[in-house]
Amino acid sequence: MAKPWKTLDREDTPHGVLELRKRDEHEFLITIAGRVLMNSHANRSELTLATCVREKLEGCAAPRLLLGGLGMGCTLLAAVEGLPDQASIEVSEITPIVARWCAGPLAGINHSALDDPRVRLKIEDVSRTIAKRADDRNEPRFDAIVLDLYEGPHANTNAKRDPFYGAIALDATRRALAVGGLFAIWSEAPDVAFEKRVKTIGFELELIRSGKGGRRHTVYLAQRSR
Repeated sequence: MAKPWKTLDREDTPHGVLELRKRDEHEFLITIAGRVLMNSHANRSELTLATCVREKLEGCAAPRLLLGGLGMGCTLLAAVEGLPDQASIEVSEITPIVARWCAGPLAGINHSALDDPRVRLKIEDVSRTIAKRADDRNEPRFDAIVLDLYEGPHANTNAKRDPFYGAIALDATRRALAVGGLFAIWSEAPDVAFEKRVKTIGFELELIRSGKGGRRHTVYLAQRSR
């Protein structure tokens, strides 16, 4: 019989109560308004997201990577484990308590990834991080931008003004990337309208469904072509 979940910490947010729960030594949940956001034992698509990015960046001596969304830190861990010492990884996380959890109760499952000297954490909405880089000609472009966010693109996404997946945001992402740079997105399910927008903006697109059987989330890999 499974042990009951214990709430370790919680915080009110505009979207509902955000909670960190635990049972056994290494099993954690993060929930929002009672809905499971992530589970430390069910994250194969997030790990696939990071692994695919690492593989695409092979041969790049000093890649610059932006990760939007920290979560439990497992995606970050999977990324930093395979990147060269000269890499730089910027993490934009909008919720300070999530960063505290990753550096505290969750540090055991993410191997204290935030302490890696290549990692720089910024408490900021990643859409703002991207927009600033897109408009700053003095800053180098990213080699990869990775969005590991709640839900991902879906049928109800505003096609023009969604801050992450709308046409305006996608154009900013393209400009924040070096030519040939990679835009990687986690999504709960495929979104045909989003796929069309990405291609129209100037990306070559690949869709990956991770694992076999069970609920299979989607990983999008979009490469800037112009």
